[in-house]
Amino acid sequence: MDESDLPPAQVRITSRLIDSLYTEAMVLADEARSYFDDAGREERALLDPFARVGFACESLKVTTRVMHIVAWLLTQRAIESGEIEHPGGRRPERRLGHAESSDPMVVAQLPEGARRLIQASADLYARVQRIDDGSFEPEAVPSPARALMGRLERGLGGGPAY
Repeated sequence: MDESDLPPAQVRITSRLIDSLYTEAMVLADEARSYFDDAGREERALLDPFARVGFACESLKVTTRVMHIVAWLLTQRAIESGEIEHPGGRRPERRLGHAESSDPMVVAQLPEGARRLIQASADLYARVQRIDDGSFEPEAVPSPARALMGRLERGLGGGPAY
């Protein structure tokens, strides 16, 4: 028996973990806004046109990653506080939103400040994604055989068969 035979570990999401990640995400969001709105503008102006487009796309990816993280963390807070019932909070639509990966060739052409923020957002997103993957409880898939058995039982019992 090796590690692949073991069931995936379930992650206990605590208020402390949520608060810590939320603080980290908000600090990163503020750093990204500051950089891309101020210092990054000057650096972007020095880039060739193709690299400027890449810079703009990567700034949007950073923002998207951070906003998906913040939305997921706020959902986790709502689950932890009881605003959302625990089983309902683990439904697929409440999972961490998808964020596109960065193209290493594009990122390599960007200024150091942009590369640092891109990497920080990708790292934080990957950590939160691992937590989300470990805490996800898939909904039970209805068994077609059980559904058929139920219909037969209702039909044989004199009740309406659907």
